[in-house]
Formats: sequence, structure tokens, C-alpha cells
Amino acid sequence: MGVHDHHLEAKKVGPVRYARLSITDSRKSEDDHSGRLIESLLNEAGHCQQASMILKNDPKGLREVIKKLCEEEVDLIVMTGGTGLSKKDQTIEAISPLLDKILPGFGELFRSLTFQEVGSAALMSRALCGTAKGKVVVCLPGSEHAVRLALTKLLIPEVQHLVWQAAR
Repeated sequence: MGVHDHHLEAKKVGPVRYARLSITDSRKSEDDHSGRLIESLLNEAGHCQQASMILKNDPKGLREVIKKLCEEEVDLIVMTGGTGLSKKDQTIEAISPLLDKILPGFGELFRSLTFQEVGSAALMSRALCGTAKGKVVVCLPGSEHAVRLALTKLLIPEVQHLVWQAAR
């Protein structure tokens, strides 16, 4: 079965049920622009939001939320924030141990696309995609630009395919 056949099969998945998490110590609902952009782009693409949360940069708390979401009726968990290099940025460290598989191509492609726009600063991106208990888990930087780039160029075009494969 080739990629074209996979895409045809994946479309049978239908709308993807997703949870959106914003990882931040400073944002509130009214100024969570990146989180709202995730919702807007995924909803516009025909997918269904099941949960939306703003969480502190707390690795233990974040792991507990992800574990709980992996037991619920969601196909995709998309996080924004907490992926930088500062000491407080712990999203990647919190999530990585929960992943059954990591898709290095996601981060590689994201950094390549980012490099085309911002140059060598792209090397600081720690965007991540993987699977946990049959769910697709994505960690994105907190900037609106990064969220738009990742969703429009990578995630939305492949999300049904990713979900279909992760659940098999």
C-alpha cells in the first residue's frame, strides 16, 4: 500500500478528536493566541475539539494530564509552549518518557521550514511529534508563527493519516 492508498484509507477516520494544551506560566485564556490558533486551524479543517487547557510549566502535572487524555476519547493531543531552552521550559522532558514512538521527521521538517524563514535560530526549536497509547502527541513552540507553520504545512495535511496509523 503506497502513500496515496494510505491517505484514502486515512480519510475514513473522519474528523479527528483533539485536545489542545497551552503550557505557560504567563498566559491567560484572553491572551492565549497560539492556543486559540490551534483551535481555529483544526476546527476550520473539520476536526473536533474535545478539551482545551492552559497548564503551568509543571512536568509532573503535565504528565498526569497527558496520561489522563490518553485514556479518553481523543485521537490527537497538541501542545504549545514550554519547548524553549530556558530552565522553566520542561514540556519535551515531561512528554518524551510517555511516548511509545517518536517521529523525528516532524521536528526535522519543522526546523527545515523554520530555517527558511528565520535562519540559524531554527536550531533552537524542540518541536516534537510521537505516539502514546495509540494517540498522536505534538509539542510545538509557543509562538503563533510556529503554530501556524506546523499546523498548515505539516500537521493538518497528515493528521488523519497520523491518527489512522497510530491507532493500528
